[in-house]
Amino acid sequence: MAETAYNNGSDLSYPLTKMNFLVYVDKINGTAAFSEVTGIEATVDVIEFRQGNACSLAPVKIPGLVKHGNVTLKLGYTLNNGFKKWIQECVSEVREKLPRYTVQIEMIDINEKAPKKNVEKVEGKIIWQLKNAWVVKYNAPDLNALQSEVAIESVELAYEELIIPN
Repeated sequence: MAETAYNNGSDLSYPLTKMNFLVYVDKINGTAAFSEVTGIEATVDVIEFRQGNACSLAPVKIPGLVKHGNVTLKLGYTLNNGFKKWIQECVSEVREKLPRYTVQIEMIDINEKAPKKNVEKVEGKIIWQLKNAWVVKYNAPDLNALQSEVAIESVELAYEELIIPN
């Protein structure tokens, strides 16, 4: 009988689950626990051109600007002053300057003690870094006295540079 991927004798390691992660915001006192992070992406514009004396009718393609989408963080409503203060500073109608920080999203390997055979351990942490991030949108939790759900806020961040792990 063939061994499955999760047997002790397997040559495969357990995959990392995406439900275990931490989010850090530089220079923010305190922490905020997030239940969901979506929208980490980078795209490269394609510039097409054709020289007037080219023999081919197909255009040449070269890379253009790198663009990043906005990241949405969802969190259970907290009374954390440091993170809330940053949100307020960014979305306030009156502000001296827009506070930009590096946001780190770290995936945690909870299967570290799972059986591994013939697999090299990846050194270091798996961390996406969003450079020069700031809050562009804040959504308060829905307020409904007829429901007994957790109050979830969402915060949308814009950023200028993405550092991809490994």
